[in-house]
Amino acid sequence: MAVISGDGVFSHMMIGASDMPTSVAFYDAALGALGVKNLGPFGDWILYGEDKPAFIVARPGNGEAPSSNGVTIGFAAATTAEVDAFHAAGVAAGGTDEGAAGPRGHLPGAYAAYLRDPAGNKICAYTFIEA
Repeated sequence: MAVISGDGVFSHMMIGASDMPTSVAFYDAALGALGVKNLGPFGDWILYGEDKPAFIVARPGNGEAPSSNGVTIGFAAATTAEVDAFHAAGVAAGGTDEGAAGPRGHLPGAYAAYLRDPAGNKICAYTFIEA
């Protein structure tokens, strides 16, 4: 199976979390399975990326509870094995299953897994394989 990849269109994404240590443990595990590194803190923010910050976890600046109902953030995976590892690591680190790893019929060659992080944010990992 060949992997089909594309270029991203976002400079970064930022989500809110009320329990930072729990969220950091979750993202360290789930994103670590995709090769995404915790680049460390920047003030109260935790930065994730490969060589520059692309995903940020922070307490909401307005002091309100984080909320993302209706929003899903998708992370690129290189292989189906990475998608599987993302889902397993995320669940083991306190995430909630929102769709087990497997093929997705709505896009040709799509293979994905969905999770809710400890703050309730919905995330997924996707890869695309040639049929």
